Amino acid sequence: MKVAIIAANGGMFDAYKVFNIATAAAATDAEVGIFFTFEGLNLIHKEAYKNLPMPAGTEHFQEGFKKANVPPVEELVSMASEMGVKMIACQMTMDVMSLEKEQFIEGIDVGGAVTFLTFAKDADVTLTF
Repeated sequence: MKVAIIAANGGMFDAYKVFNIATAAAATDAEVGIFFTFEGLNLIHKEAYKNLPMPAGTEHFQEGFKKANVPPVEELVSMASEMGVKMIACQMTMDVMSLEKEQFIEGIDVGGAVTFLTFAKDADVTLTF
């Protein structure tokens, strides 16, 4: 199976959605690729992904995550990387935001929409968060 994910949003809940699906798919030996664009780049930014915002009024979820033994986002990102999830940072968005590859976690690729489309063209599942 092949799973293609577009991560265009950059909050805490977005990170859990993206990396939960990505790691679950990778655990079933699926080939997984995530294209991070606009605010989604926060999910792989060396500093931003450690302090992702929670939607207003949902702060109580933090305690729920701990009680349910849900790994922190940093751990999910690391797991995804270790499991071979292909992570592509959008070159155009990086250019617009004056971001450099060095500002992101190790092991990512940088590419444009065509890079992601080449990966996603024969995906069995395509998701956007």
